[in-house]
Amino acid sequence: MATLRGEQVDRPPVSFYELNGMNQDPDDSDPFNIFNHPSWRPLIDLAREKTDRIVLRGVSFARIQPDPIESISEAKTYMRDGNRFTRRRIQIGTRTLTSLTRRDPGIDTVWTVEPLLKNVDDLKAFLEIPEPDSKGAMATEAVIQAETALGDTGIVMIDTPDPLCLAAGLFDLADYTVIALTEQALFHRLLERFASTLLPKTEAVAKALPGRLWRIFGPEYASSPFLPPYLFREYVCRYVRPMVETIQRFGGFARIHSHGNLKAILDDIAALGADALDPIEPPPQGDVELAYVRERYGRDMVLFGNLESNDIENLPTDRFAEKIKRALEEGTSGTGRGFVLMPSSCPYGRELPALALRNYEKMVELVEAF
Repeated sequence: MATLRGEQVDRPPVSFYELNGMNQDPDDSDPFNIFNHPSWRPLIDLAREKTDRIVLRGVSFARIQPDPIESISEAKTYMRDGNRFTRRRIQIGTRTLTSLTRRDPGIDTVWTVEPLLKNVDDLKAFLEIPEPDSKGAMATEAVIQAETALGDTGIVMIDTPDPLCLAAGLFDLADYTVIALTEQALFHRLLERFASTLLPKTEAVAKALPGRLWRIFGPEYASSPFLPPYLFREYVCRYVRPMVETIQRFGGFARIHSHGNLKAILDDIAALGADALDPIEPPPQGDVELAYVRERYGRDMVLFGNLESNDIENLPTDRFAEKIKRALEEGTSGTGRGFVLMPSSCPYGRELPALALRNYEKMVELVEAF
């Protein structure tokens, strides 16, 4: 919290991102829980005992779900070849929209096999669906319970998509980029639909849970090479700036999450007035060095990153240590609001490589000695 406020600290915080020792349960025998493999336990213990834990929590309403189609679709989940599939179906007059997702037991992610919207006509039909009721009971208990369990070992970060994330996720990535570029008025209608529920929800949650760190994810969908910078201003800035301002009005801190290339949109991210930015991936995954971001934007934003998750799993520890040292030096150079050492994501396979564990241990070792 001192880092978020721009205050002096004895060392930079170190976070393992999603891996925090609270959300991962090595004792849960669910076959889809990758963290019950014995290789994960030492890393989970390390995250719990040695890192500055940031625990993500969504805050939903009874009738506003994080999934934009959950309340209006019929869903059927079934098993096939050891994998879990979910088929969704929406009937709009004579038109039927369907989607299919798959979860494999050995990988901690959900694959979209079939997107809900396949073309412009599907989008037009989707826009005819009545918007869900935006009123309902707010579920803040998960945040309070997590904060109580954490004590002074970390903080909760409230997690929310932006309108673009909800919109882009309805399409195949190729179809999304073409439609967002060529059907801009229609795409704005879709964004406005999601903004009309997300902004009131953001305000209600920020008021009920003031002073917390938030993560707003989705802006990367309008970064290079997907869309040109002017559409970042149209599809992100127009809708995310009110979210940032609302969070800050109640004493909260808004962190923008955007993978990949940043250089062409950094001025626009700064114009949002956000308090923080992550994960600032180094080249070649990104297109800008941490020192560049720190020098030009670090006075106003806390910078989170700058370690690539692929390097954790693949680089020999002595080479990974050099990247850690460089991130620490560049992230704390000159004057700036603060820096948090953090990878861009975490491994998602069932068995954690021994090399990855050693590299995580090196992160803690070098931060404590910094």
